[in-house]
Amino acid sequence: MNNKRRAVPGVRPYDGPAGGWGALKATAIAVRTQMDAFNAPVTLMRTNQPDGFDCPGCAWPDKEHKSTFQFCENGAKAVTWEATSKRVTPEFLAANTVTSLLSKSDFELEGYGRLTHPLVYDRTSDTLRPLPWEEAFRRIGETLRDMAPDEVEFYTSGRASNEAAWLFQLFARELGTNNFPDCSNMCHESTSVGLPQSIGIGKGTVSLEDFDDTELVISIGHNPGTNHPRMMGTLHELARRGVPVIVFNPLRERALERFADPQDIIEMATLRSTNIASTYYQVKAGGDAAALKGIGKALLAMEQAQGNVLDHPFIEQHTQGFEAFADDLRQTAWHEIERESGLTRQELEQVATLYARSNATIITYGMGITQHNKGTSNVRLIADLLLMRGNIGKPGAGICPLRGHSNVQGNRTVGITEKPGAEFLANLQRVFGFTPPQRHGHDAVKALQAMIDGEARALLCLGGNFAVAMPDSERAFPAMQKLDLSVHVGTKLNRSHLLVAKQTFILPCLGRTELDIQESGRQSITVEDSMSMVHASSGKLRPASTLLRSEPAIVAGMAQAALPETRVDWMGLVADYDKIRDLIEQTVPGFDNYNARIRRPGGFRMPLPPTRRVWPTPTGKAMFSVFNGVHENTQVEGDDVLRMITLRSHDQYNTTIYAMDDRYRGIFGRRDVLFMNEQDMASLKLEHGDRVDIHTALPGSDLRLEDITVVAYTIARGSVGAYYPEANVLVPLDYIDRESGTPSYKSVPVRVRLRSKEILAKESIR
Repeated sequence: MNNKRRAVPGVRPYDGPAGGWGALKATAIAVRTQMDAFNAPVTLMRTNQPDGFDCPGCAWPDKEHKSTFQFCENGAKAVTWEATSKRVTPEFLAANTVTSLLSKSDFELEGYGRLTHPLVYDRTSDTLRPLPWEEAFRRIGETLRDMAPDEVEFYTSGRASNEAAWLFQLFARELGTNNFPDCSNMCHESTSVGLPQSIGIGKGTVSLEDFDDTELVISIGHNPGTNHPRMMGTLHELARRGVPVIVFNPLRERALERFADPQDIIEMATLRSTNIASTYYQVKAGGDAAALKGIGKALLAMEQAQGNVLDHPFIEQHTQGFEAFADDLRQTAWHEIERESGLTRQELEQVATLYARSNATIITYGMGITQHNKGTSNVRLIADLLLMRGNIGKPGAGICPLRGHSNVQGNRTVGITEKPGAEFLANLQRVFGFTPPQRHGHDAVKALQAMIDGEARALLCLGGNFAVAMPDSERAFPAMQKLDLSVHVGTKLNRSHLLVAKQTFILPCLGRTELDIQESGRQSITVEDSMSMVHASSGKLRPASTLLRSEPAIVAGMAQAALPETRVDWMGLVADYDKIRDLIEQTVPGFDNYNARIRRPGGFRMPLPPTRRVWPTPTGKAMFSVFNGVHENTQVEGDDVLRMITLRSHDQYNTTIYAMDDRYRGIFGRRDVLFMNEQDMASLKLEHGDRVDIHTALPGSDLRLEDITVVAYTIARGSVGAYYPEANVLVPLDYIDRESGTPSYKSVPVRVRLRSKEILAKESIR
């Protein structure tokens, strides 16, 4: 850090590696502040074990899935956060009005602990009050019966199990709607839309075993040390074997630079670390398409010059559309690629050379690719690059989208989608005898717009923090309060719960770590990881309250109350989750012998035809695409226009904030910062520590985020970074990828303005 910079409170350099003793210390603090010291070690050792529970954090698979504990700092935080000894009791809620709770930070709200009773909002006292479960179900059911089905939105968080998610979709479709806004709509919907167009299925093709055989990994737009930390063990192994890891990311992220594995005794004892990235390219925010096209263009030139670069037999036998794709690359000018990507032709040609030498390449990517207004096209470009050299359907190669929450992919597999397929709907009709709705429903953005317009009257949330996760909070928050009914199934308080409707119910559920006993005995649920492995999860901790119910039981209770003529034996299904899985097997392809297969350690893998070079596309071939141009849809001119990326801190998972630190980026005890490139700061006459306002630079937009502190950081020129969800206020609701509906959280055009001396003077007087 430049010694001439002014001192800024809470900002100081962090020189250590990712992981290592810093991770162990952070975990110890989380355990000490949240859990009973005696129970904590036993609980953590049950994470990702055959007879234990699946980590409630990221979706990266466990390599062994047997009795080998792999340390993961953020996974441990997720477990301790759920297994906390802190409680939100009726006495606490009686003493704290909803209005007063809304003044608290998101960190404080969840920090109060676990919910213990079903709650209803009492407008007279402005408090949340306990009520019996059956009364809650009765009132929810009566309200839903007075609404048209399409006036109800069914939101699903990625932490919901396959069993709960499948029941939830069955409830909605028997009610008569396909309105399924879910967390996938905000992160990897671009994958779910783009990959089927390219390879016929909306999932990755890579297994953990492929990382043992790969010769090159290209990592684009993700920060594994924070968002999928178990992946660090895999990257650590690759780096130790000498496998090149090429990184494209606007920010220098510590976990992609240096990592000390807490499982490695030598590294921990000697204070050594391993360099992860062999080469690090700081691509400009929104410049990924240009960079990908540059690599592809360089490959074509190498093929013309020397031959044997492209896999022509694969292209001819397994693909269509190559010539149109190649013609577009040839016509794309290098100066446009360099300008938009922020990288040089020489750098991209170096990547192409390494790629051409590799016999098996994996490309991993995250929301730095998907959360753009050309996110679907970005995903397809990655597939194109792999198809050029036949890197799908062979060992050590493939495409690897890095999904976030631990069952976000499983939710989609079992039917949480606003665009259900005809075969799935026909299966529901065959098994249950009712006719499901055929018309497509609302995704997350359309659901919020319907709430704003008064067309949606009810929101049922199976987990999550809907309003906080969505863009344009100045419109999202009031929209929640206009509803006739909001229902939230969750473990802890969050801000969305407190944006109360005419009727608001909060229904506390069991967590992953807790024992789930139903009529037939102890139950297991199942989840699907990011590599399509489905396995069982079974908690063992005593529940936080005797009044907690499981997610399947809560969904069934609401459905039975809302559907008096239902054809489903809801309570019978809750009594034994094997019966739910039997019905999933009958309605969703790929779940043959479901109950038998999840009883084997490690579970089973869902069918992935592209791994066998079978392409379930309309043509029966993998399809190349054409990305017109090299940039995002909305170009705003001006030397002072920057592209803002929303970021998670290291002490954060989705909207859950475990603490106010972001130690790898050198931020401690605060989140009101804007990461900027020093050259951009100089051109705008800003200094490290200046207080600024950020304005969205889109036509007709007046969105702003005020009083943010500028922090000099190693970020690509033209790019700035601010924390999610605080910076969501700058993301317009309609600034989306038109193909997938994904909000463009990662490339919002903004202007940064120094706060006026008059405002600063008034604030100093106060």
